[in-house]
Amino acid sequence: MAEDRIVARQKVFKQYKEDVEERGKPFYPYAMLHDTIMSLVVVAVIVVLAVVWKWSVPGNHASTTSGWLGKLYDVPANPGTFNFVPRPDWYFYFLFYLLRIFKWPWTVVFGTVGIPTILLILLLAMPFIDVRSERRPLHRPVALVASVLVVLSMGILTYKGATAKEALGSELIGDVTKWAQKEGFSNNPQAIAGAKLFASSGCANCHTYNGAGNTNVGAPDLTKIGASNQGPAFFAKYVADPRKQGNNVMPIFGAKYGGALTQTQLNQLGAFLDASKGGK
Repeated sequence: MAEDRIVARQKVFKQYKEDVEERGKPFYPYAMLHDTIMSLVVVAVIVVLAVVWKWSVPGNHASTTSGWLGKLYDVPANPGTFNFVPRPDWYFYFLFYLLRIFKWPWTVVFGTVGIPTILLILLLAMPFIDVRSERRPLHRPVALVASVLVVLSMGILTYKGATAKEALGSELIGDVTKWAQKEGFSNNPQAIAGAKLFASSGCANCHTYNGAGNTNVGAPDLTKIGASNQGPAFFAKYVADPRKQGNNVMPIFGAKYGGALTQTQLNQLGAFLDASKGGK
């Protein structure tokens, strides 16, 4: 089998040499020169666009006003914001969505490192696996099917990653009304305020609630936390300083202990957690 492949490759190489002598030019240096020139053209265009982008901004170059190709800088980032939803650049959306499919800890490494690496190795190996001289796509079903599947999978994952909703901030706060109806605290303003606080203060970065939130870090689901009947005061005290309750993983949220939430906010959050008994 291996000898047949070697003979086939020698035959193809011989035919290539004959074709070059009769009617063509060898890859080196002609095609290589063309690729080099085109690469330099692309780099030159990028440099020109960067210069235009930089110097078309009017006035102070640190200004946030727009030039021909957009703003140089945006408003400074607020490290204390609860509503910012981080997103990767569009060409990483497929990897972004893979993180939703593969859960922490072990499968994340396989999904985000293992699978792309395996696919890259297969892509690099394809010219050595299929060495036939046949160039018509319909006569190369393996390569055709593999290419179509790769394009489809990347396209679908990119689309899903671009349209995925985060369980954070402003994207999650729209579910508060649904939570209130399902959990039965629609007539409890304190609990509703606590639910909005839960949705906007990053609690869903670690916890889940009614199917929304992050399941990758191992924090408990809080949908039925109120069924323990420990009362709003207990939950407010717990969230203020979890270390006093023996939890050294959860961050401190009480302003009295160096966190960001006032006692009023802690009471609201406690009322929300106490009202969360798993729904009807």
